[in-house]
Amino acid sequence: MAGQIGSAVAVVAVLAALAAAVVAVLRLRARRGIATAMQRATYDVLHTASLAAEPLRAGLSTASAGKAIRHLRVLVGAVGLAIIDGTDCLAFDGRGGHHTEQFAAAARRATRSQRSVVLNGSDLVCDRVDCVVRGAVVAPLTGPAGQADAALVAVADEPPAPGLVQATLETARWAGSQLALAELDSSRERLARAEVRALRAQISPHFIYNALTAIASFVRTDPERARELILEFAEFTRYSFRAHGEFTTLAEELRSIDRYLTIERARFGDRLQVRLQIAPEVLPVGLPFLCLQPLVENAVRHGLSRKPGVGMVSIEARDAGAECHITVEDDGVGMDPAVFGRDGSESEDGQHVGLVNVDERLRSVFGDHNGLIVETAPGAGTKVSMRVPKFHPQVRASQ
Repeated sequence: MAGQIGSAVAVVAVLAALAAAVVAVLRLRARRGIATAMQRATYDVLHTASLAAEPLRAGLSTASAGKAIRHLRVLVGAVGLAIIDGTDCLAFDGRGGHHTEQFAAAARRATRSQRSVVLNGSDLVCDRVDCVVRGAVVAPLTGPAGQADAALVAVADEPPAPGLVQATLETARWAGSQLALAELDSSRERLARAEVRALRAQISPHFIYNALTAIASFVRTDPERARELILEFAEFTRYSFRAHGEFTTLAEELRSIDRYLTIERARFGDRLQVRLQIAPEVLPVGLPFLCLQPLVENAVRHGLSRKPGVGMVSIEARDAGAECHITVEDDGVGMDPAVFGRDGSESEDGQHVGLVNVDERLRSVFGDHNGLIVETAPGAGTKVSMRVPKFHPQVRASQ
């Protein structure tokens, strides 16, 4: 009997020790928790917002609204949520979808007045016995021009409380800012395409006529040379006027420049000398389309064509760690830096054509610190330098 009692006491002691150990572990985990409840709530909100932001940054459409609506409803905390554009419901999530026509009418009022609308049960008459809708908050989605073309509708299963109203207004304001960023990105892309078209328009008068004239001069005297030049000219124009791709590689750009210089050497003969110094490891680096060719054209057309005797164009691309450093230099007549820097536009005789265009596109893609650096003076030639990141998400995704 005494042995049994002793055994029972021992078991109780063990259980007590285990309980104490569990309590200690729980306390330790509480002290060493990954995050507090407030931190977890903050993370959840930010994570949900990021999930909604990605489709909205593509612009407002049925597809993007459909991908964002579920995450937006979580942010608002409503039983149902709709995104309505004009008379169309782009997306709906949750309960209350049978009131879409009434929501659309309220959305039109909200977008016209640029003010939110709160609907009560009397505004949403329904003959369904199982209808849970007791109100809604309609907030305009203000776009980049300050004008709302769509609205966010939050459905309530009770009369809309101030908390739901505020949450809907803030979510609509945030979603509108994402749409404004989407429009800004789209405007930048359109501007980049327009700038490339402008460069192509400059190539046409500045180069094509002279190239054809040079080729014509060989038709009778050296037909084989004329044939080779025609093929080079065809490849050059095919690349310059290609319809796809906002970006290219350094290797492709250099191949096009080589064709350009081959044709120009047919015009200038031994007067035009070219020096290339290219590090092989930077040939795959991505950069904006027609980024180097205008610089080389500028060097030949304005730097060397006006210089008596022999002129040299040097193209260098160096490996500089995370960057590729590119320079285009000529020993031609140069230009007055004050004239070039006065307004950044072309001079009266068309000098430094394309430099401003290239500079703006580089800054748009890589940032303001990656624009062109121009070193020049009358009689001292011109050196144009740029720094291109070897790896850039926007370039790698678009190449």
